[in-house]
Amino acid sequence: MKISLGRTVLLVRDYDEALHFYETNLNAKKISDTISESGKRYLHIRFEDKAFGIWLLKAETPQQLEQVGKQTASMPALVFYTDDLMEAYRQLLRHKVTISKPPVNGGEGEFSFLHFLDLYGNEMVLVQLT
Repeated sequence: MKISLGRTVLLVRDYDEALHFYETNLNAKKISDTISESGKRYLHIRFEDKAFGIWLLKAETPQQLEQVGKQTASMPALVFYTDDLMEAYRQLLRHKVTISKPPVNGGEGEFSFLHFLDLYGNEMVLVQLT
């Protein structure tokens, strides 16, 4: 029996601004954007490996709105992998993304990583394995 992780859910305030952030800064691609008969929008994005994606859900209730940017209580919400951390770092800086921890080397040179905040303040990690 095979089991794999397909999506994680992130609460957003606005679908289009969230989509723009992930497309511009992390090269995400929209894979599904549908509206149900009841008017609910379902927006899914993916990344280069195509195996994993994010389901962006618009926060609507006061409780949901309060959780936007705080779903993981300031712990990293997601970990992304790249083959070029420094180029990704420059891209984040060009787009004025908040870097919460600049690039560092770890694990005796086995990896390097940085932390950044998404448009709502979710802590994200970007890692390059060497």
